[in-house]
Amino acid sequence: MLLEGKVAVVTGAAQGIGRACAVRMAEEGARVIVSDINESAGAEVAAAILNAGGVARFVPANIAEKLDVHNLLAATLEAHGRLDVMIANAGIVDDVPFLDLSVEEFDRILSVNLRGTFLCAQLAARQMVKQNTEDETPGSIVNMSSINAFFGLPDHVAYAVSKGGVMQLTKSMAIALAPHGIRVNAIGPGTIETPLIKAVVKDDAFQERVLSRTPLGRLGQPEEIAAIAAWLASDQASYITGETIYADGGRLGLNYVMPPSEDVQ
Repeated sequence: MLLEGKVAVVTGAAQGIGRACAVRMAEEGARVIVSDINESAGAEVAAAILNAGGVARFVPANIAEKLDVHNLLAATLEAHGRLDVMIANAGIVDDVPFLDLSVEEFDRILSVNLRGTFLCAQLAARQMVKQNTEDETPGSIVNMSSINAFFGLPDHVAYAVSKGGVMQLTKSMAIALAPHGIRVNAIGPGTIETPLIKAVVKDDAFQERVLSRTPLGRLGQPEEIAAIAAWLASDQASYITGETIYADGGRLGLNYVMPPSEDVQ
């Protein structure tokens, strides 16, 4: 198992990519702290991991609130005495045309997606530095960016801006933490079949437009992102830091649209 004996925190773990990451971390041998603002759904994820024979505990947290993030770390240390992996996944999306986007909505999105990621990653890194000795493997941090760190979105401006910030935060943290042996990477998912995407993809015509920009011709699955997160967090990726891995079905390399193939499922 890739993460045998490690302690991993996964934020935004109540559904979608976060849930898949929490489950995969446990399958790889990690003791998982499942965290989310949705207490009932988050507790259900932790229970599912326990029922499958893993080790998990739910800790509620709104990562936009500094105190909540402090309490999340404190609960992790209380339960396991250390922190080895931080999957800073929690995020939200706006759905407002640029000209109608309010300052309040812009701030709300960035407070979770960028400020919250910064808070989680910084506090995790400080703990990893404290526990870092020659006898211990340094920690690993995986931030959740997006393919939209590169591509602009007229109706999701704050989201795109926040994910671009996460990409740069990842690079800067990786350089700052390299002397401590702590690795920081990010994942930039394309269009993944999650509740978040279902709220944005409003009809079949919209989905067809999404697939027209995806060479593989299908939506990604949360488990495909979780597999990358587990690998990046593990010692198998020990020489990788400061990178964003784009799991986007080929979209980043595409400079035109393609008709979705009816043969691709």
